[in-house]
Amino acid sequence: MRLNSATVARAIVALTAVLIASAVAADSGPGVPAEPDVRQLQAALKAHRTTVTAVAQHYLQRINALDVQGPALHSIIQVNPDAAALAAQLDAGSAQAGVLFGVPVVLKDNIETADRMLTTAGSLALLGSRPRQDAFIVRKLRTSGALLLAKTNLSEWANFRSNRSTSGWSGRGGLTRNPYDTTRNACGSSSGSGVAVAADLTVLAVGTETDGSVVCPSSFNGIVGIKPTVGLVSRSGIIPISAKQDTAGPMARSVADAAALLTVLAGYDPDDPATAPLKTAPPPDYRKFLDTGALRGKRIGVVRKFAGFDDEVDVVFNQALQVLQAQGAIIVDPVELPNTDKLAADEKTALLYEFKDGLNRNLAARIGTAPRSLAEVIAWNKAHAAQEMPWFGQDVLIDAQAKGPLTEAAYVQARERAQRLAGRDGIDAALAHDHLDALVAPTAGPAHVSDLIDGDHVLGGDITAPPAIAGYPHITVPMGAVHGLPVGLSFVGTAFSEPKLIGIAYAYEQASHARQPPHLRADLKAPN
Repeated sequence: MRLNSATVARAIVALTAVLIASAVAADSGPGVPAEPDVRQLQAALKAHRTTVTAVAQHYLQRINALDVQGPALHSIIQVNPDAAALAAQLDAGSAQAGVLFGVPVVLKDNIETADRMLTTAGSLALLGSRPRQDAFIVRKLRTSGALLLAKTNLSEWANFRSNRSTSGWSGRGGLTRNPYDTTRNACGSSSGSGVAVAADLTVLAVGTETDGSVVCPSSFNGIVGIKPTVGLVSRSGIIPISAKQDTAGPMARSVADAAALLTVLAGYDPDDPATAPLKTAPPPDYRKFLDTGALRGKRIGVVRKFAGFDDEVDVVFNQALQVLQAQGAIIVDPVELPNTDKLAADEKTALLYEFKDGLNRNLAARIGTAPRSLAEVIAWNKAHAAQEMPWFGQDVLIDAQAKGPLTEAAYVQARERAQRLAGRDGIDAALAHDHLDALVAPTAGPAHVSDLIDGDHVLGGDITAPPAIAGYPHITVPMGAVHGLPVGLSFVGTAFSEPKLIGIAYAYEQASHARQPPHLRADLKAPN
């Protein structure tokens, strides 16, 4: 009997449920506190108050209760079938000095693993193929002692399939739901990563961003997200959109945890030319920049044109600015961030070219029977439209397929112009004009209601494009809530200014204590 892709996907979901039930039916061992951070969890492991096996079972139980059942958040696309075995190996190991030893980490489903988890970018089309090896950052995570717990749902193809897509929906994983209000959106494309962290289904998550895909889900789900400088974190082994804008990034409940994860992820990879500067200048341990006094004397520029889209968000934003000032920051309000109205068309043109080029290279290197080119993906989706396109089409894929090689003048000019206007003539110009250390603005408005028929309608979010296009760092931190829905505060700087931004974000976080966890209700007992 031949199994179609939808049948295979259902079988994977069923197998995942069986694996979760089997794990939680075992002796759960010592308890794990709610929302532990990396330091707390590792202290408990070191003192033998818990084990990695018990930690794994705890989180598998929460995934079953909250993601599969209960509110059915749908943030996890596949539990690692080897999670229990990996936990046992970590417990049996003698070396427990890794930065992330024993810490559960989930990976967005466009980050390749050469294990029994699939890597599909949420698409049913890729169920029949596998990568040849772990992504570089996955190898770094394994070396750090992290427990790779699961893959997370996402906006299919990292939200690069249709102009009227719904963020957080994929053919393979369905619709991810916001844990603060399950009728509302989790934003994309790293929706599952954001929800899994917010709902305490993991301690850490790795998302990816081309434009807003780490920071928006972090803002919507009340967590910290770091979109690093392009070239700080390797992209080899990540299903691409853009070689100029893509980067993986940490998602966590605190700046300290995000800094620990970034410390592991960052580094030189000979297979990613963008990381070449790191060969002779390795990145630091970002945990050493966690300074509650980091805001003293810092000049922070307020990009007012990226506020004003919602009165209640403005109230929370102005309160955040008062916290910054009270911690010793010099607030320059307003500042002008030039050229932001000149970026969209060139960015779209450049991304279409880069997606076709990068995806064709990635798919050609995979093992198996799935599509091996963008053209074959488009044909596959058309042939399986009932499963893959019940809500929206693939117009962006079709537009990308129509583009030529990266040598075409239309591409070269669009990419050069967009990067220059966003970077040197945009963020860098604004920072220099007022002698600023960072720019600040609301990350986005509160989460909108998910609408599979009409697609997304995000409120605000204009701060995401300039650093994304320039390839510059962007950190979002919870700054409060509007009607119970989280809203984030964004800090943006020049290339490789992560140390400064992490210090600023940490000092604000520690002074504001703005994050509130979601109020989730479910039966957390092991199933019979």
